[in-house]
Amino acid sequence: MIPDDLRPSDGRFGSGPSKVRPEALAHLARVGDGLLGTSHRQDRVKGQVARLQEGLRTLFAAPEDHDVLLAVGGATAFWESLAFGVVEQRSRHYRFGEFSGKFAAVTARAPWLEEPDVVDAEPGDRPLPSKAAGCDVQALTHNETSTGVAQDVVRVDDSLVVVDATSGAGGLPVDLRDADLYYFSLQKGFAADGGLTAAFVSPAAEERIRRIADSNRYIPTFLDLATALDNSRKHQTYNTPAVATVILAAEQVDWMLDRFGDLDGVVEHQRQKADVVYGWAAERTWAAPFVTDDAARSRMVATIDLDEAVDADRVNAVLRANGILDTDGYRKLGRNQLRIAMFPAVDIDDLRAYTACVDWIAEQITD
Repeated sequence: MIPDDLRPSDGRFGSGPSKVRPEALAHLARVGDGLLGTSHRQDRVKGQVARLQEGLRTLFAAPEDHDVLLAVGGATAFWESLAFGVVEQRSRHYRFGEFSGKFAAVTARAPWLEEPDVVDAEPGDRPLPSKAAGCDVQALTHNETSTGVAQDVVRVDDSLVVVDATSGAGGLPVDLRDADLYYFSLQKGFAADGGLTAAFVSPAAEERIRRIADSNRYIPTFLDLATALDNSRKHQTYNTPAVATVILAAEQVDWMLDRFGDLDGVVEHQRQKADVVYGWAAERTWAAPFVTDDAARSRMVATIDLDEAVDADRVNAVLRANGILDTDGYRKLGRNQLRIAMFPAVDIDDLRAYTACVDWIAEQITD
């Protein structure tokens, strides 16, 4: 048993869904009776959707001509929507981990599209965006959740820039003028449940969406981004959303704005948290940051390699037995590694306590 004085106040450090702040849950309990189990097309629920949309617009300093689209389903469903409704002929993808390759796999299977152009980098590294002749979409991944690598959002040619920001949004820097579709699920940086995707949509992206929707290409209504955009402008979704997710995400966005002021403030706090984790690892003889390039290290998900004498599975087993959860390395990467989420809802003092707990466990293992 880890000594009580070492343990974090909250032991949720998973890179899947984020820790949800207790204050947000308490707010949901207070307002839930009047919102849950009611029509999502009524004003009270639409007001929560509008609150989330306006909060996101303010946090990201979104250009006035960008829409905030909401679509039922997570990133997996949104990749299908992009294949149907945004990629015209061929897309360029940058694959540097498990999740950055998934959208490429979707476009490769779509019989109406050409074989995608894929640029690879080894896990722990990142490919640099470059011009892609013959491609009408540049598909970037702001944060590779499996490896803890961040990719910069940049525009390099005339293609639409489509950015999967699922685990990066709300904690990594971005200028939305450099992206045409910047999309993310709400269960990571925005500390809500899954099942809903938000996206900033530029006028160029809307033009592409409308043009393809008006063509003879078949698009399932559930995946039709033109339909999603029309409904989003009415502060609703085409299908019934998880209203609790909307409320939790809106509460988290308001908290981020109240505490940090804007995205730059959140990003700076994320840098401080990352310095705690990466700095701790660099000072240990038996640990080291997996990502060697500091500029590529994620400020949302940290991956830390351990020496073979400190077995990560054993460390995580002890942590879990003590209520400190979900810092296992990504299974397909197959490394002796810890993977620690530092999402905005995770407290910096809890990260310091986490490192103290790992120190204590490592001492017991190697003693």
